[in-house]
Amino acid sequence: MLGIIAFPAFSQERLTLEKCKELALKNNAQSQNADLSIEIAKQQKKEAFTKYFPSISATGMGFVFDKPLMTTEVETGYPAPNDKVQVDLIKNTLVGGFMATQPIFAGGQIVNGNRLAKAGVEAGKRQKQMAENEVLLATERYFWQIVSLKEKMKTIEDSETMLNRILSDVKVAVDAGLTTRNDLLRVELEQNRLASSKLKAENGLQILKMALAQHIGLKNDAFDIYVPNLLTLQDLTGLQDLTNLENEVQNRPEYKLLETSVEVARLQRNMEIGKHLPSIAIGAGYNWVKMDLSRQTEQNKNMGFAFAVVSVPITDWWGGTHAIKRKKLELQQAENTKNEKTDLLLLQMQQITNERDEAYQQILLAQKSISSAEENLKISRDNFNAGVIALSDLLEAQNLLQQSHDQYTESATAYFLKLAEYEQVTGRQ
Repeated sequence: MLGIIAFPAFSQERLTLEKCKELALKNNAQSQNADLSIEIAKQQKKEAFTKYFPSISATGMGFVFDKPLMTTEVETGYPAPNDKVQVDLIKNTLVGGFMATQPIFAGGQIVNGNRLAKAGVEAGKRQKQMAENEVLLATERYFWQIVSLKEKMKTIEDSETMLNRILSDVKVAVDAGLTTRNDLLRVELEQNRLASSKLKAENGLQILKMALAQHIGLKNDAFDIYVPNLLTLQDLTGLQDLTNLENEVQNRPEYKLLETSVEVARLQRNMEIGKHLPSIAIGAGYNWVKMDLSRQTEQNKNMGFAFAVVSVPITDWWGGTHAIKRKKLELQQAENTKNEKTDLLLLQMQQITNERDEAYQQILLAQKSISSAEENLKISRDNFNAGVIALSDLLEAQNLLQQSHDQYTESATAYFLKLAEYEQVTGRQ
């Protein structure tokens, strides 16, 4: 009795570029650490906010003396020498209380400290955006490299199909005595070359899929990606816009982080100034004291109090003037760094814009090369069948077509990668 067991067929999940980006932002450690940095900055901001409120402290102490802290003599009414008795006082004491202190003026340190903490949160957000941009760009790079290799493998398979047809024709010609065995060996050598290229592409594809899986947080590379048909992208248009880069640079997180760095340096200068200004605080408290006056006598004292404190640094101004000047110089450094790096950001934006346009022009040239190579192969095949050209000329024409397709694949994937970089550096992503 024969039985048939049906096993379910498992197909690999096909991931689009957008899905890869989504997984990368969700699972990549760099993005997760950026979120943690923002949370750390928020906790620092909340900590700084508590400085606006009074600080309350409670204290408690107990004293046990091996000898009485005070002694006195009490008259007994008896004749001498028993007319007086020595009495020990205050042998044990308990003290407790609490105090609340409210700063009124601290040289602006509390206000500037809160502003500094807020700037830290903003800096964390900019750094997160920069980290996400790096993750997304790396995802694009892995994705388009995989697309490029998969398209090249398709080109190799098409070339193998052509070579198999040529091999069949050459075998017939050899059997008929119309050509020599050298032509047959030449075709086999070309097949070996394609097999070697295919093996390298397969190995490279495996490594890239493993790298992409690690990058987007997948446990293994048992997935595939959706490959767009690059040969149908005939309607690509270059982004020949008249974007004002000086305005666009202000949308970049790198520029905003530079602005935040200047603001942080300014607040740190103000904080340093505040350290050397007078400070004013008020407070109130309540104390309770329990004293053991004698063996059978206790005395309790409760008291409330209020106070005001004015602290004026005097000798600190000597070193403080140098500390303040140092912070002013650091502020100037931050402003100079902002100006310099803004120019570098503009240069980078212009360079990537040029590279994007160049990549698009390379696509147009590659399209023309494919058309010319296809026509050249058709003519070469007809001439070979007519006995006008040698087999080597036909193989060269076939090789030129393969190179043209590979060049188009590289140009198209390079264009999409440059387009992603352009959208990032102009703040459009």
